[in-house]
Amino acid sequence: MFKDSKLDKARRRLRPLLIGQMVQISLGTLLAFGGAVCWATSLHLPYWFVCGLLVHAYGLLLIAFAVRTLYLVQRIDYAAPVVLIQRRLSDVRAWRVRVEAPFHAVLGSFIWIPITGMLLSWTGLELWSPQFKRWVIASGLVSLAMASVMAIVVWLMRRAGKRQRMEDNAAGLSVQRAEAELAEIARFERE
Repeated sequence: MFKDSKLDKARRRLRPLLIGQMVQISLGTLLAFGGAVCWATSLHLPYWFVCGLLVHAYGLLLIAFAVRTLYLVQRIDYAAPVVLIQRRLSDVRAWRVRVEAPFHAVLGSFIWIPITGMLLSWTGLELWSPQFKRWVIASGLVSLAMASVMAIVVWLMRRAGKRQRMEDNAAGLSVQRAEAELAEIARFERE
């Protein structure tokens, strides 16, 4: 009964992650569609075309990453031995820490510029007009500074021995809580 209860809790602990991935798929679909509309209608304007293409690609990546996470979570067989369940959950953790977190950190620093450009294209404003040219250049420099600061913070945290804390943060609270439930089962089985 204890094991069944904890396995059920572990499964429920992952629900917020699953819901978050569904929201990410919805957002990715919206961005991919909006980006496609922007680049398809702006073939004659290179900067709108590039903005639309970048947003479209980002939306597709959001969808692909969420689908991959959902696939990894759905692979977890809660009828399997606890060690195998923990191994599957560690696959989810590794994916989120090694791929998703860096993707969101780096591209998240820059993608707002083409998204803003795409939105501006729909208003009819000219992105490379004198009034917006400085804004685009300044935005790019701010994004570069943000990405640089993130890289420095990550480097400093690793040097300070905070790697596990960073990885826990990147894995997410849902994964951490599910891992804790499985660790309790493993302790109980050893005793």
